[in-house]
Amino acid sequence: MLARRLSGLAVRCLSTSAARCNAPNPNDLKYYSMPAPPHAGATSELNMFQSINDAMDIAMRTDDSAVVFGEDVAFGGVFKCSVGLQSKYGKDRVFNTPLCEQGIVGFGIGMSVVGATAIAEIQFADYIFPAFDQLVNEAAKYRYRSGDQFNCGSLTVRTPCGAVGHGALYHSQMPEAFFTHCPGLKVVVPSGPAQAKGLLLSCIRDPNPCIFMEPKILYRRASDKVPAGDYTIPLSQADVVVEGDDITLIGWGTQVHVLRTVAEMAKEQLDVSCEVIDLQTLLPFDEDTIINSVKKTGSCVVAHEAPLTSGLGAEISATIQEKCFFHLEAPVQRVCGWDTPFPHVFEPFYLPNKYRCMDAIKQIMACKQ
Repeated sequence: MLARRLSGLAVRCLSTSAARCNAPNPNDLKYYSMPAPPHAGATSELNMFQSINDAMDIAMRTDDSAVVFGEDVAFGGVFKCSVGLQSKYGKDRVFNTPLCEQGIVGFGIGMSVVGATAIAEIQFADYIFPAFDQLVNEAAKYRYRSGDQFNCGSLTVRTPCGAVGHGALYHSQMPEAFFTHCPGLKVVVPSGPAQAKGLLLSCIRDPNPCIFMEPKILYRRASDKVPAGDYTIPLSQADVVVEGDDITLIGWGTQVHVLRTVAEMAKEQLDVSCEVIDLQTLLPFDEDTIINSVKKTGSCVVAHEAPLTSGLGAEISATIQEKCFFHLEAPVQRVCGWDTPFPHVFEPFYLPNKYRCMDAIKQIMACKQ
């Protein structure tokens, strides 16, 4: 009886609140073109998975020691990001591994320590946790524990992440905060094809182990003009994608596009000018860009798909409170996933959608008046 009542309640909630939800249909996400670096030359139309493939192609062409490995990557992987690379570079440089995330990362650490450029793929970010010990206790600490005699800085771990509309508990998570608590790693999340290519090449060539988290809903969401050549985007440098004066909106990955929609809504409905920041690198993140923006606007909303408690939004909020306290005109607002396992049918209520972010803006404006 209780189960029947709860089921009926779920149906009623979903039917009456659909208009106020970022529904799980990927078509409800409005994608905004993300500009390519202005200095990068001629461009071609690519979506995100194609731009990631292009980045790995360039890395392997310019570095004979580069290897790509992971579950099913030989035939392109689940999302086809490595498609065609084995036929181009051979089975010794692009190869499948057993279904063992701890082994994949451990193997990558070993390859890196002996001088190779290791590009590992964890098939879904939800399954990166068996490799947690290898990443935080080995990869992150290798240089420190050896007094810089050895390091595995040429290791990059790629992994698809985030909500896609039907992934439920084990194919939807954003586990970035587990790794942003770990000195020695760099954590990067792109928001578009041009950013994905430039940031991935930066990770591959950075002298520190990097975790490159790819929002899978963006793989085929849209194409953008992506520079055709070899280019990088600096790590730990945020991008102000929309300039504004009244409120700072901070996000990464898919959430950047949600916040750009929110900025348009705020301007149209409230005549509020929002500045939107794409953080891009989460560890170490770009404090200066955030601080300068919040000192200008006097207020801030941080939004991410991961749960609220101990999410990266908390660290960003604390940084703003410490560095911008006398400029704040309202409390920093966090709009995040809830402190529950990632749901299936209730995904629309879990995500930090445009309506929840808009409510946070209204709360801030009420404080400012």
